[in-house]
Parts: sequence; C-alpha cells; structure tokens
Amino acid sequence: MTPHNSQPATPMKSLIAEAVAYGNNENESLDEKAQKALECPCIADLRNGPCGIQFSDAFLCFLKSAAEEQGSDCVHPFVALQNCIKANPDAFSKDILEEEVKKEEEPAQEYRIIPPKWSRESPRANPKL
Repeated sequence: MTPHNSQPATPMKSLIAEAVAYGNNENESLDEKAQKALECPCIADLRNGPCGIQFSDAFLCFLKSAAEEQGSDCVHPFVALQNCIKANPDAFSKDILEEEVKKEEEPAQEYRIIPPKWSRESPRANPKL
C-alpha cells in the first residue's frame, strides 16, 4: 500500500502505522482492534512513559474516530498529549519529536507587499467619463 501523499514518513507516523497494522484483524470489532493496536510493542515507550495516559487516550480516540478526516474529532485528547509532551520534553527521544522540533526551528517567511502601479498614480483633477 502506497501513502497518498509524497511526504516522507516521520518516526511518529511510522510508529502509529506499525501499531495500527499490529491491531488489524478484520474479524475483530473496532474496540478490539484499537486495544490490540495499543498493545503493540512498537509504542510501549510512549504508552508507559510520563504521558502514557494522554497518549493512550489520543491514540484510541484517533483509531475509533468516525469523522470524515480521521482524528479531527479528537482535539481535546491531542491537546492534552501535546501539553504533557511540552511539560516532559526530556522523556521523549529526539527522533520521535523530530517533526515538532523542525517546525519550531523554521523561521517565519517574511513577505514584502508591493502595491500595483495603478494604486501609486496620483488621481487626476478632472477625470474624463
């Protein structure tokens, strides 16, 4: 299966994909699949760390999400997870947080707005109609 976007997978996205595949059994209910995915050894460090409860809540919400854009109805659990990660940055390896660190380091793009030539022309005293 090929991803729909051409962006390289981040370490976090790779872990999530592996966990989802770990719990993917067509004969199980959504709750059973989600619980099995949460048991994947690939996310054990996240699940057992200082933000384990927040991670588990956000991950289960994402897996069970029925929203058109999966996970878009899981804002609160993800905000709680993000707050916990910010409060415990040393508890996570750099490659797990790599995507977030890069976003913070990127300088904001500055744009110069150039008005169109017609807007700089002086208005005529007697416009012709």
